Amino acid sequence: MYGGGVVERITRTGLLARVGGLVVASLGLGAFRPGSAPAASAVGCILATEGRPGTRLDVRLWVVDASTCAPISGAAVDIWHADAGGVYSGFGAGTSSRTFMRGIQRTDKAGLAQFRTVYPGWYQGRTVHIHVKVHVGGNVVHTGQLFFSDTLTDAVYRRSPYSRRSNRDTRNAHDMIYANGGPQSTLTVRGKSSGYVGSIVMGVRR
Repeated sequence: MYGGGVVERITRTGLLARVGGLVVASLGLGAFRPGSAPAASAVGCILATEGRPGTRLDVRLWVVDASTCAPISGAAVDIWHADAGGVYSGFGAGTSSRTFMRGIQRTDKAGLAQFRTVYPGWYQGRTVHIHVKVHVGGNVVHTGQLFFSDTLTDAVYRRSPYSRRSNRDTRNAHDMIYANGGPQSTLTVRGKSSGYVGSIVMGVRR
């Protein structure tokens, strides 16, 4: 289920680099870099979360203090995004009973919140993204969006169910939100047999 319990525990590795208030981590071997997207042919799983199919995506988000880089435990991390068809659960008829592609998790002692979902779809006028909001002590300390490399998205979209909707109209370079800090908010992604894992460390000010 999307936004369900922790899938597995992992240890943060690599150096942290603070860039414009956002802390980005190097999270081990096999991570995606522009121009070297994990082969879509190596990903064989089509996951259905709340009846919405797509390529599995595990999202791992660390929350740390932007001044000290110390992990923040107990923060509530709220994420939401479009399904593979570009539809949000919060819009359209019957929205009161639709919660797909939405979830909230609290960070553990390492500052980590984990989600299991599917790779987001696209909709007109926007590049592919995930919305994120972080709450600490009952206050919203960060509202933003997380992005993917276009090269990776192209690889994912060659497969069903994404391939049913061709010709997405907006890539990162032409997205007005991505233009304001998008490179620093791009997930580090690695492929695995069942899908992808996207990770980032977010530095917030309490």
